[in-house]
Amino acid sequence: MRWRDLIEDAPRFAGIVQRRLLDPGVLLVVTLRADGSPRLSPVEPLTVERDLWLSMMWRSRKASDLARDPRALLHSIVTTREGTEGEVKLRGQAMAVDDLDARARYADAVAVLGWRPEEPWFHLFRIEIEDVTLIRYAPSGDQYVARWPAREEFLRRATSATSVGPPEPVSDLFTQ
Repeated sequence: MRWRDLIEDAPRFAGIVQRRLLDPGVLLVVTLRADGSPRLSPVEPLTVERDLWLSMMWRSRKASDLARDPRALLHSIVTTREGTEGEVKLRGQAMAVDDLDARARYADAVAVLGWRPEEPWFHLFRIEIEDVTLIRYAPSGDQYVARWPAREEFLRRATSATSVGPPEPVSDLFTQ
């Protein structure tokens, strides 16, 4: 699935995901090193033509990881201890983009950020989405979870400062 599928299928959910994952201008990407251990790196995301794109420095370690194994976890930046702003985790595949016309369109679009990649000295990936999870915490400590494309939502009530109870179904972001 692609970014456009998320927008069309779950617009309210997609709006929150956009604000938390993309609007800050930087997110964290987890890739897999050759030895299988995880690598965590910052990257600037951009949506172009209703797709989610990541560009990376030429021959960077994270780009080499994705060229070898396209599995990626994208994670929003978390800026508070409380978690009320929410965090987003997107699991998917980073598909290398070699088409010169697509790369040129990306370069034109990213120029609004104040820089422009030069051919052929950058890596470009389009993200194929497998799963998106939004987690938020209420001031009470209750944990709210929403997942797409499963379209499942649940609340786990705080039972102490460090634990939550079993999931209770809720319906909020996926209702029409």
